[in-house]
Amino acid sequence: MAGEPDDINLSDESLMARISDGDHEAFAQLVNRHSRMFYAAAFRMCGQQEEAEDIVQEAFVKLWKKPQSWNPDAGAKFTTWFYRVVTNQARDHLRKRKPQTEIPDTLGDGQPGALEALEERRLQESLEGAIQNLPERQKEALNLCFYEGFSNKEAAEILGVGVKALESLLMRAKAALRDELGRQGYDVQHKKYG
Repeated sequence: MAGEPDDINLSDESLMARISDGDHEAFAQLVNRHSRMFYAAAFRMCGQQEEAEDIVQEAFVKLWKKPQSWNPDAGAKFTTWFYRVVTNQARDHLRKRKPQTEIPDTLGDGQPGALEALEERRLQESLEGAIQNLPERQKEALNLCFYEGFSNKEAAEILGVGVKALESLLMRAKAALRDELGRQGYDVQHKKYG
């Protein structure tokens, strides 16, 4: 194992085979390769930096302790399978806490464009708050498809649902976001939020 050329170019599958044999370097390489991507997914689900870091760390620890839980013969790519692990870990964290809302600062500095910047910031915070308040499955579907860039088929596989069920989750999520932002007084007809 040691001394093999091009270890950095090994596939996830090859790294997982080495991890199953207790190879710490292969595990470190897999973590380095994917931690940023999985952190982004966890952060989109929970909205808190420290909690997202904990979620990803716990998911990787589970992987180290039980690497055989990923079965390459089942047909799912490692990243698709591990997104499900991270998603489940995030669900566990979300169940343990109550929703929290931050009050935004104001920009009242009188500079040109400050009012527009304040309005855009408030809209973004309202959108983020509305996303955090969606039912878990809708939020997960939205995050996977719109923020993480997965295809509907890949996102459906990660969530363990059919493509039609995923599309239904996305439609309900977008409708709920439109309704919530509309209730808050935003004209969402001309925005890309629905």
